[in-house]
Amino acid sequence: MQVEKDLQMPPESLKLVGEICDVTEHRRHNTMSCIEKILTRPAGVLIIMGLLTSLPVAAATTHTLHNDRDTVVGQLTTVQAGPRDTLLDIGRVHGFGYHDLKLLNPEVDTWLPGEGTEVLLPAQFILPNVPHEGIVLNIPEMRLYYFPERKRGVPFEVITYPLGVGREGWSTPYVRTRVTEKKVRPVWHPPESIREEHAAMGRPLPKRVEPGPENPLGEHALGLGLPMYLIHGTNKPFGVGMRVSHGCIRLYPEDIEDLFQRVKIGTSVNIINQPYKIGELDGVIYLEVHPHLIEDTEYFAQNSLTEVVKYIVSNTKERQYEIDWSQVKRVVEESRGVPVAIGMHTPVIQVSAGQDILPETATMDMRGVEVQLELQAGHPAE
Repeated sequence: MQVEKDLQMPPESLKLVGEICDVTEHRRHNTMSCIEKILTRPAGVLIIMGLLTSLPVAAATTHTLHNDRDTVVGQLTTVQAGPRDTLLDIGRVHGFGYHDLKLLNPEVDTWLPGEGTEVLLPAQFILPNVPHEGIVLNIPEMRLYYFPERKRGVPFEVITYPLGVGREGWSTPYVRTRVTEKKVRPVWHPPESIREEHAAMGRPLPKRVEPGPENPLGEHALGLGLPMYLIHGTNKPFGVGMRVSHGCIRLYPEDIEDLFQRVKIGTSVNIINQPYKIGELDGVIYLEVHPHLIEDTEYFAQNSLTEVVKYIVSNTKERQYEIDWSQVKRVVEESRGVPVAIGMHTPVIQVSAGQDILPETATMDMRGVEVQLELQAGHPAE
């Protein structure tokens, strides 16, 4: 490429740019366009220097749960981009993947946000709507939640990490399993299907890849009771927060090392598909929506509220509540991956023994009733 000659970039710099564009663009013609975009930017050299610089990275994010009802943790915050920062740098330093930051900052340039540009950090989460135990991997959210065993007298905690997951055609399966082994500096034995794919691209793989910079498993791996699948590190951390693997779960090197030290063999692992999550904090009901995977478009019926309403009804069925359905629709349409308040639980007033009534101001939003009726009749709620 002529721009490579013009800039006289070191081979390691050009290799890094090519690898990043390969995982962010997926198709060759887009990859080449991406490389040219970076290398011909006025600040292209600064971008490369930033990517090659060793940056401080965040420790795992730990949240304390103070009661059994609240399921929204953390809070949104902002940071300012530095002169050499890319969005990938900012994500890793603060414990997020590419997917997390791009959803919330669609207008921010990936490669050069610009010094002083405010970048929103999606540091608030609704816990997945499944039992809070062991490891929970929510694939469309591209996030791992680890719930340590509860100990008497110690607040219940959850630790969370961003993920890279299987790309279309190599999807990560949704199953319940367990951690069956822990490996330091694992050897990679590429399956025949992956070796065939690489050979077709002119990049043949050996049958055995030793630990080191060319090993995609990184320095730590957790084996699962699911043949051929692992939770592991990576030799390409910029792929975290993207669909780039062959079905395995990849974490930042510092995150897999932290998780590796925390989990025991036998820890439960629940791999789920929840683009929609419903949670509560101090009586307020929140909805968090992530884009569903492309192969799930038919099931989740894009732009339909049906699945969201099911989650709301399922998670609030034992309590009275008010929901702003116009807000629900907006949150689904935007799918920005952060919790948004959509309603609240309404208190029940005790009048006499065995009798409860709602206060006059706590009447149920009738639009919600209409939606539920449509669901029962088998029609989608538009």
